[in-house]
Amino acid sequence: MQVGIDFGLTNTDVVVMADGAVVQSATLPSERPVTPAHLTRALTTLGRSVSDFTRLCVTGGQHRQLPDDIAGVTVAKADEIASIGLGGLYLARRQEPALKEALIVSAGSGTAMVAARGDRAYHVTGSAVGGGTLLGLCRLLIDSADPAEVNRLALAGDPNKVDITLIEAIGGAIGRLPADTSAVNFGKPARREWAGAAREDLAAAAAVLVGQVIAVIAINAARAEQLAPIVMVGHLMDLSCVRRVVETVAGYYGAQVMIPPTPGLATAIGAVMAS
Repeated sequence: MQVGIDFGLTNTDVVVMADGAVVQSATLPSERPVTPAHLTRALTTLGRSVSDFTRLCVTGGQHRQLPDDIAGVTVAKADEIASIGLGGLYLARRQEPALKEALIVSAGSGTAMVAARGDRAYHVTGSAVGGGTLLGLCRLLIDSADPAEVNRLALAGDPNKVDITLIEAIGGAIGRLPADTSAVNFGKPARREWAGAAREDLAAAAAVLVGQVIAVIAINAARAEQLAPIVMVGHLMDLSCVRRVVETVAGYYGAQVMIPPTPGLATAIGAVMAS
């Protein structure tokens, strides 16, 4: 039995794996710095201790600061890019067992895009726009960085109360993009006649901005690498307000996107596979 732990910027994800399957998992707030005590507390969340495992497979954040063993158990330090790629492909194969390669998009606080081909994985591109961006913007705009509240408000809002749409900018659709698509994210507040928008509309516009940026970069990266599908993982994909934006953009461009269950666990699973 092995454990995989991903020390993310916002969340620490823990998975217990046996015979290639996840048997337990948990997500808890990250701490800095990463220490053996932090690792032990993460295991305690699952009712486990260090001695339960043959290896402690760690990745993400400051995992390299950990010692090479804790209480006589080896700490295997996994490359984060390999962990993202292999973990994302593992989750995608739960839905499509024959899948051999994909672009894995890890949307956490920021966004990394990794080509996964069999047992190989390498970094393709990424963006500083991610879940941290969404919550940071919402803190400034609506005085909330609570993911559940942001998601609830965004789902109830109208982003076109904040964005300038194509029909407003050029009079209609362009290419595959319908007339009500954003032409300028957050363009309306720059206009003198703008009278403001509800919290719901501001949250929705922030979700659209973040989701569109990630989706467009991912689609272009996948095409450049000649990879399909695009597998979206990371805790940002827990938010349905962002998922619907990504899926909408993918539909515009005819891109194949998969969002597997438990997308936030991908890198922790990959830590076991990459160690």
